Amino acid sequence: MTRLALIAGIAAVVATAGASAAELPTFEVMGFPISRHQVAVLGSANVEEPSAVPALTLQGMPASPTQIAILTPRSTVLQATAERLTPTTVGLTVKP
Repeated sequence: MTRLALIAGIAAVVATAGASAAELPTFEVMGFPISRHQVAVLGSANVEEPSAVPALTLQGMPASPTQIAILTPRSTVLQATAERLTPTTVGLTVKP
């Protein structure tokens, strides 16, 4: 019986650990992250809470500047791909 209670207690702690960490608000001062306690000590001047909406999107999906640069098609790559798609004959052909 005590073993069952121990397992139930461990399961409850593990289940609530992730939820409590995700709910904490985050703040920043001039682009640097700052905790709630640092805001209380230093004051709330120039403290901002980052927006929940992503600033950059690509086709409706949130993306970083690097991801956008990688996912954007290059015109030289598209031209090279188009040139490679021309039909070619492989092997021997019989001339009539």
